[in-house]
Amino acid sequence: LFVTDTKPQSQSLTVGHLPRVRPDFTFQTFAVSASNQLAFVSSQTVAKNIGKSYNPLFLYGPVGVGKTHLMHAVANDVYQKDPSKKILYITSEEFTNEVIEAIRNNDTAKMKRRFRSAYLLLIDDIQFIEGKERVQEELFHTFNILIDNGSQICLSSDRPPHEIKKLEKRLSSRFAGGLTVDISP
Repeated sequence: LFVTDTKPQSQSLTVGHLPRVRPDFTFQTFAVSASNQLAFVSSQTVAKNIGKSYNPLFLYGPVGVGKTHLMHAVANDVYQKDPSKKILYITSEEFTNEVIEAIRNNDTAKMKRRFRSAYLLLIDDIQFIEGKERVQEELFHTFNILIDNGSQICLSSDRPPHEIKKLEKRLSSRFAGGLTVDISP
């Protein structure tokens, strides 16, 4: 039996897989082609070397090219090797909502502990934090702490970091500091 950290309002007990991570999205079920081979190999490398290779891993491309599948595959692979590791998969919208809710409820300490204690943090559709200064500030500090702790960060977007408008330069620089991989259709 495995209990994992999920959003406070929806804690769940799960057997055999991670909440919010599709168990069928694995490396074995990913259709590899010339347009996504680098992303596939890079994601496998990250899963085998958490915090050591390509940190952060930043996958970008249009809808439907497999970015989310690869992020789930990394999470599933890490979980299968060691289910005791804290793995958090979240969309940027959910991350934004949790930051705003924590500020509104004057409980940022709990939110910071939740994200900053992750072994593997995966944030999908990171482009949606553009223009959200307080959220970007929180993510910047969380990012630095996770990297310093040897944790792994994986991000996905519909465009590369330098094309995300209204993204703080320091955060854009952090996003591009590991490996940025374009996945084409």
